[in-house]
Amino acid sequence: MDTEAVEASAPSADADPAALDAADPLAELRRRFVFPDPDLVYLDGNSLGRPPLRAIERLARVATEEWAGELIRGWDHWLSAPGAVGDLLGTGLLGARPDEVAICDSTTVNFYRLAIAALDARPDRRVVITDRANFPTDRYVLEGLARDRRREIEWIDGDPVDGPTVNDVRAALQRHPGHVALVTLSHVNYRSAAIADLSAITRLAHEAGALVLWDLSHSAGAIPIRLAAHDVDLAVGCTYKYLNGGPGAPAYLYIRGDLQGTLRNPIQGWFGQREQFEMGQGFEPTAGIAGWLTGTPGILGLAAAEEGIRVAVDAGIDRIRAKGIALTEYAIALHDAWLAPIRFTLGSPRDAARRGAHVSVRRADARSLTTEMIAAGVVPDFRAPDSIRLGLSPLTTSFTDVARGIGALRDLATAANRRDAARR
Repeated sequence: MDTEAVEASAPSADADPAALDAADPLAELRRRFVFPDPDLVYLDGNSLGRPPLRAIERLARVATEEWAGELIRGWDHWLSAPGAVGDLLGTGLLGARPDEVAICDSTTVNFYRLAIAALDARPDRRVVITDRANFPTDRYVLEGLARDRRREIEWIDGDPVDGPTVNDVRAALQRHPGHVALVTLSHVNYRSAAIADLSAITRLAHEAGALVLWDLSHSAGAIPIRLAAHDVDLAVGCTYKYLNGGPGAPAYLYIRGDLQGTLRNPIQGWFGQREQFEMGQGFEPTAGIAGWLTGTPGILGLAAAEEGIRVAVDAGIDRIRAKGIALTEYAIALHDAWLAPIRFTLGSPRDAARRGAHVSVRRADARSLTTEMIAAGVVPDFRAPDSIRLGLSPLTTSFTDVARGIGALRDLATAANRRDAARR
């Protein structure tokens, strides 16, 4: 598949985590991030990444020197930021060509805009294909569009661990021959970390005459994507997870170059206008990805996002992927040795080529265990109905973090088992 596992070690449960950290080629990059509490075990970098030191410094500089010092003159260089940072992300991590990615707005807004553009480009087709396990904001947007534009959603009920497969998509397309306008899925499932076969699914959709829109929120900065190589039409994602852009950091959108002038931006804002400061009557989109900007970008957010993206680009996506595989393999080995005997089951694919950079473990009392973990200084997150998600962000998570975190979960679950036995 398109995100095949690069060669990486598969540590066993009895491996020494300190030795694994000493041999980690990315360990030095942890020094580029802020760790105010060295005792905290943070296993939620797939929801909100740690702040890069340079992002903190950059925010201070932009606020005190550029905003305070330059005032409105700062727009002489701020105007180019959405495209410049977009190129850094697109060419450095997403496998896009220059001028195909812009940093702007939120993931939800970008998803809404691109989904509408895709539906408008296929006006005689009524069906959208997605899966019930897709990220909620994507599903909610599609439900609204289906209602307002009289379209039908063909829901895929994929395996809860392995997610929607190529065969699932093929079957959905075959149920509506000639009627599918859009296929849209998450590249990495937010709950299980299952990687969808981006290459094969994109090819299937194109053969059926549909456009494809991928949500990259849980894959960008964690696994190789190769948008251009696989002829992907459209994509969106956020910058605050593995890209460490900060809470509420601006999102991004990708539009393949040859589609930028043929699709219509449904939110025509003045930042996408040709000759913007002429304030002319009527909207005339500027050429390229800049024509898909809308309102005034948040410069502070862009500055922080740029620094987070730059750390990942400096590390290199192949090295990041190798570290992510090693971390998740170690976590699964510890699950099998420590957690499986006390009523846990694995909620992520075992095949590293099918798994992103987080691991979900499942147990009936996962919600209460998550609360207890956080109180004990270990921060994962809970995803309904029964998953504890361990986010192993390759740039900031150590093997010692993994061992300490899963060890704490084992101890808390063992104590819960004892309480249950005492009540019987």
